[in-house]
Amino acid sequence: METTRRSLAKAISYRIIGSMTTTLVVYSAFGRLDVAATVGVLDTTVKIFIYLAHERAWNRIPYGREKKQPEYCI
Repeated sequence: METTRRSLAKAISYRIIGSMTTTLVVYSAFGRLDVAATVGVLDTTVKIFIYLAHERAWNRIPYGREKKQPEYCI
């Protein structure tokens, strides 16, 4: 299981890349940097928390995980 700190770091790094993409798409569509930047910031803020919640929920689901074997057996 991952720590919350690691999940948050992953969410932030992923959203930086995603928001840069969103900002470029909005700028390409509208040609306005102010609109593109606003959408990019809102996109980042909302989706970081959505991704973090999603990541933490999946940490509670055992589906697809291998059971950890003990290091030794008596």
